[in-house]
Order: sequence, then structure tokens, then C-alpha cells
Amino acid sequence: MGDEKKRDFISLDIAVLTISDTRTEKDDKSGKILCDRLQSAGHNVHGKVIVPDDKYRIRAAVSPWISEPKPDVILTTGGTGVTGRDGTPEAVKPLLDKEISGFGEMFRVLSFETIKTSTLQSRAFAGVANRTYVFCLPGSSGACAEAWDKLISHQLDYRTRPCNLVELMPRL
Repeated sequence: MGDEKKRDFISLDIAVLTISDTRTEKDDKSGKILCDRLQSAGHNVHGKVIVPDDKYRIRAAVSPWISEPKPDVILTTGGTGVTGRDGTPEAVKPLLDKEISGFGEMFRVLSFETIKTSTLQSRAFAGVANRTYVFCLPGSSGACAEAWDKLISHQLDYRTRPCNLVELMPRL
């Protein structure tokens, strides 16, 4: 192991989409947490948008990001629950080429430590759409922080061994 070459950090362009019928830039705590954390890690905020929890408005925000070479990653927060207005999975999943099932599974395992069985209400998920990683997180600021800190930040860091999502990007 000592003969492995040290890897340099690769900065990614990451877009943040807050999905909420009530949040504004002033009180969007979850979107702010994600932007702050990704910037602290050395990544760039490609853009930040807030849209209502409406599957067509969500798709209208996500689709342009997916269709262009940048951003490399999209983080969404909100709309992953089970109430009538929660439509993020229905909006985004049809746009995915592949789902990364392990993300949602691991997120719920980690959330169980904090919120116990309430984690079964989360429909958080991730996938790949046109060479862009998409992570769809709950609207809770705690859930966003936990998802970034314990899962996403490591997989979006080229230095993470034995493997990470960044090293797969050229082959997407």
C-alpha cells in the first residue's frame, strides 16, 4: 500500500436544486448547507435554484443541467417524502440512465441511527443521467448534512480509496 501514488483533488461543478413550496433564498437552510459544504470541500457551485414541488417544474430545472457538459453533479433537496406534494422521485427517476441503488439504501441505514424507523419514509435516491450524477435528498437540513458528510463527499473525492464516483466519470 505504501507504493500507491497520492492522488490530487479534482474539483467538480455541482448544481443545487431546492424543491419546496415554501422556501425562499432567505430561509433555504438545506440548500445553503449543501452549497457551503461542497464549497468547503473544494468544489464549485454551478448554480442554485429553488422550485415548487411540482414534477414538471422539477424536470424543467434538472433537464438543462443534465443536457449540458456541466455540471458534473446535481444535488436536490426536498420532495422525497410520501405526502401528496412530494414528487421528486417521480420527476427525476424517468430522466436517469442508471440508478445508484446503494446510495438510497446506505442513506436510510445511516438515517436509522438518528431518526430510527422514520427513515422508511424517505425516498432519497441517486443515479446517472447523461454523464451527470444526480443525488436527491430529503428537505431536512440534518438529512442533507448527513448525506453530504457521510456519503456524497467521499464519493465525490477522487482521493477516496478503494474507489469513488469521480474516477468513473470518464467512462460514464
